[in-house]
Amino acid sequence: MQQQAGRVQTAPAEGPVIIRDGFRWDDCDAYLFDIDGTLLQAHGGVHTDAFSWSVEAVMGHPLSMDGVAVHGSTDTAIIRDAFRLAAIDDEVWQPRLEEILERLRTRVQEQRESMSVTVMPGVLSMLTYLKSRGKLLGVATGNLEKIGWLKIEIAGLRDWFSFGGFSDRHALRADMIAHALAAARKLAGAQVKVCVVGDTPSDIAAARANGLPTIAVATGVFPYQTLLQHQPEVCTSTLQALLQSGSFRES
Repeated sequence: MQQQAGRVQTAPAEGPVIIRDGFRWDDCDAYLFDIDGTLLQAHGGVHTDAFSWSVEAVMGHPLSMDGVAVHGSTDTAIIRDAFRLAAIDDEVWQPRLEEILERLRTRVQEQRESMSVTVMPGVLSMLTYLKSRGKLLGVATGNLEKIGWLKIEIAGLRDWFSFGGFSDRHALRADMIAHALAAARKLAGAQVKVCVVGDTPSDIAAARANGLPTIAVATGVFPYQTLLQHQPEVCTSTLQALLQSGSFRES
């Protein structure tokens, strides 16, 4: 697999792992991986800076992202929340939303050479392990589809994934997960067992809303203990730590 653009490096890994009693984390048929904070960390501010730029390009004025919760959110929800935080009525911006989203996609693509990524600890080992066991691998991310796949390509990970769920039509993370779940069922049958892999409480909640287990990994902004409080089926400091744990049950 070749890196497509930008720069990529790998972060170190170590730390604790807790697995719910009776849950075999590698016994599912398909795995939905979040991107930012789970598979990789993007650097350079390309994606973040594109939000305000895209709004200004369409609406004629910039929009501040200050105070907007972005971790665990979706691109469409981030734009919605920024407008509402600025006390701008929905009827002002909603008719222009698709134009803003298209500008966002285009801007990130234009700035791709300024984006670099760090691949999170154990990602390649985990993908290799799951693939060797015949698992179906997809992404489930708050990114718009073109932006999500771009980050995956820069990281050199595109060949591992055959489908995904994105936020182009889904402001709610649970709806995005439902879309990815439907894609997994289309590929592997209605009885496919699916697990979500993510780094935020929102990933855990969205998976639970769809009746899915979660592997929560503390490689994003949320600490291990914070994720553990949300009671995922697996809570691990890194994917590498999970692979090295040699355990399938909570002790």
